This record gives sequence, structure tokens and C-alpha cells, in this order.
Amino acid sequence: MKADPSFSNLLAAASQGWCERNGDEGVLSLALPIDGVDPLQKLPQLVDDHPFRFLWDSSPGLCFAATGQCQSMDLAGPKRFDVAQRFSDATLARLKDATPASPAQARPRVLLAFTFFEHPAERQRDLICPPAVQAVLPRWQLSRQGRQGWLRLNGVVTQQAEARELAEKLWLMAESLQTTSIEASPWRDHRPETRTLQSWQDCYRPALRRGLELVNSGELHKLVLAVRQSIQLQQPLNPLPLLAQLRQQQAGSCRFLWSRNHDDAFFGASPERLLSLQAGQLRTDALAGTADRDDDGQKLLKSDKDRREHELVVASIMQELIKQDLKPRRPRQPQLAKHGRLMHLHTPITANAMGQQPLKLAGALHPTPAVAGLPCREAMAWLRTLEPFERGNYAAPIGWIDSQGDTELRVAIRCGHARGSMLDLTAGAGLVKGSVVERELQEVGLKLSVLADQLDLNTNHSPRRTSKRSIT
Repeated sequence: MKADPSFSNLLAAASQGWCERNGDEGVLSLALPIDGVDPLQKLPQLVDDHPFRFLWDSSPGLCFAATGQCQSMDLAGPKRFDVAQRFSDATLARLKDATPASPAQARPRVLLAFTFFEHPAERQRDLICPPAVQAVLPRWQLSRQGRQGWLRLNGVVTQQAEARELAEKLWLMAESLQTTSIEASPWRDHRPETRTLQSWQDCYRPALRRGLELVNSGELHKLVLAVRQSIQLQQPLNPLPLLAQLRQQQAGSCRFLWSRNHDDAFFGASPERLLSLQAGQLRTDALAGTADRDDDGQKLLKSDKDRREHELVVASIMQELIKQDLKPRRPRQPQLAKHGRLMHLHTPITANAMGQQPLKLAGALHPTPAVAGLPCREAMAWLRTLEPFERGNYAAPIGWIDSQGDTELRVAIRCGHARGSMLDLTAGAGLVKGSVVERELQEVGLKLSVLADQLDLNTNHSPRRTSKRSIT
């Protein structure tokens, strides 16, 4: 049921929220229905003093944009999932939602971005690396699900006049979004001239050969080795038009953007759900097994090697959930999932997780064998040795938790990281017994092309056929 969008009712809600707040200072949250707007297109208009920008686009499902920081936390260390859960719980508990009749899509959310490793590698300590977890309660949220949209504003209030000011700001922003054309993005055109710094194949081959030695000798059952392609741009990148294109070409994926400032944008289109928790019902995805668009998936389904690889991932996820005292369920056979021109083996896994802390479960599931390897601890150690770059947010959880505890976290793959005029694309492939160097190179090149093709980048990754296992 929608709230009455009149300005007088909004002021009354703000005043009541102020009177019902906990303590002398607190976060007041107000929301208005606002239909007919696309959060992806309107993100540049959600102007805030703080440069933080976020996009979550699972259209035709939930799409929402967020800007600014009302409350935030950066943290490193082994307890990051637990601390992020406590921060989210405390932040959302202190928040007073003055429009509680708003639907689930409009709930206040804490936004989360983790790094793959809990600490940067020793050789990377002198470089600027993202915190192990970033958690943000944004100032602005613009959401849409179906045709229904909502605009929300969170703000710290210490006196009643500030509650009224919050309502006025929300009302004026809603009017602006519905009547004003899209303003220029803080990033420029998304098809810049480029210069590749170094062939990624030259960097990848030595590590690939060593990784294959490890799995063929039996020291590891699987190793997911990633490569990074660095590209020098002539001008800063605008990821928003690219994400709009991926909405059409990667419809089954979730497009995301995490931008700490105008010179730093982490973005991508992830096909892999780490976990979704809605009303206590958990869902996670096992994705392992990849073929390109020339394969309708039947060869993939009949491949003993791919099926064994897929089952390793499924079994590992099931075991982790059982360790958390859950009773996971899975279909007997994997399904086919198409994402752009890639086809994957996919097994959804579900469980009743009522009463469980979602970020504790996320910490148990990360990293899955689809992005690290098996055994996990040994595989992680070898990744530190063989990958000459810091993974950062690549292959790590990214998403949100809302005021009712519902949570959505994706594995940040098929992604890029733009820092000023430098763009890094990262992709990986799973190595198992029988893997072949040239086929792994083909697979990684195909995954790098998910973003690079949208940018018309000449990054020397043109293979058009592959039939391998991992989808990282």
C-alpha cells in the first residue's frame, strides 16, 4: 500500500518520526513513492555532498541507486563479516523509519562491499587497497521494482527543524527527478581511446602452467587462477552507459557499481549469487561449467568432466551450509543458465535459515570453490603466490542488507575497476586435472570480453569458442 505523497503528510511523518526517535540524536528516514523513473539513468541526478555512488540493477527485478553516506564503516581483519553484521544491525536499529508503510523495495539498506582476501598481500601493503569491508548507510536511495518506484532520504537529526528540512529536501529531489532531464554524468564518454599496457597472456602463461602442475599432481583438486588486464584510457570512464547496455545483453546477471569517488569505480555484471535471504529463506547458486554461444548447452550437460567439476562446487556449498546447522536442498540435476553469450551449469541451493545472521552465512560461504579452489585454504595460499596483483573486490561479496534482515550478495565477477584513466579488467578460470593451457587462455579471454566488447577495447582477447569449467 502506497503512502499519501502529499507534502503536508510528509511533514507530518517527519515530525512524528522526530518525536518517536530514540535519544537526542538519531537517523531519521523518509520515503516517497516516485513512479516512472529508472534508477540507473537517474543516478547522476541524486546529487549529494559526499561522492559515494552505488547501483544495484537486477532488472526486471529490483533496481536501486544510492548516493552519499549517512553512516559508514571501513574495516580490515578476520572478523570482518561479524563486525559488518553488528554494524548493519546497530545502524538499522537506531534508524527511525517515518514511512513504515513503504514496500520491501523501499526499505532502508546498508550497502556492503568486501575484498577477496581479509588483508592485502605483503608485497601490496604500500599500495592503495580497498578496505576488507566497506559498509554504508547511504543518504539517498532511489528504487524501482516493476513500475513502482520510491525515493528515500536518510539523515542525522538533532532538532525538529532538521526533520522538517529533511522532508523538504526529499520533496524537492522527487520533483526534480520527475521533471528534470538527465544531467551530465561525472564520468565522460564510455568509448575512450585506449592503450593496453601489457599482453595479459604473457603474464598469465607462467602462472597457468604452475597451477596445472599443482592440480595434475594432486596437490590441489582445483585452482581458480585469475588474470588482470590493465588498460590506459585517454580520459576517465563512464560506467553507466556500459551498465545500461549490459542490462540488455546480460539480462540474467545483476549489474552493480560501487564508486567511492568520481575517480574510482568498481562495476560489473555478476551472474553468481552468493546468497539471498528473504523472510528467512536462503538461496545460493552453484555455477561451474562454461560454454560459449555456439554450444546450446547439451554438450555441457553431457560432459563427464564438467559435471564432476560442477558437483565439486555443489558438494562444497552443501557441506558449508550443513556446518551452519542448516538443511540445504538441491535439485538432482544441474540446470542451464545463459548469461550473454556464455552458457553455464547452474544448481540453485535453498534452505530455511530463519534466525540465522546473513553475514555469518556469507562468511562461511566465501570464497566458494568457483572463485578460489579446493582445498580452500591451500588454494588461497597458492593464489597469493601465483597472482602478481591484489584481487581487491574481485570475486568477493557485494550487495546489501535491509531493515528487516533481507539480504542479497553477489560474487563480484565479470567486473572492471576504473581509477581515473586506468581500467583494470579481471577474470579467471578453474584448473582441474586435464585442463589445457590454450583452452584456459580462450576461456579467460572470453570472460574478459564481457565488459571489453561493450567498450570497443582492443585488448587482444578475441577467442570465440571455449568449453571449460569455471565461470569466474
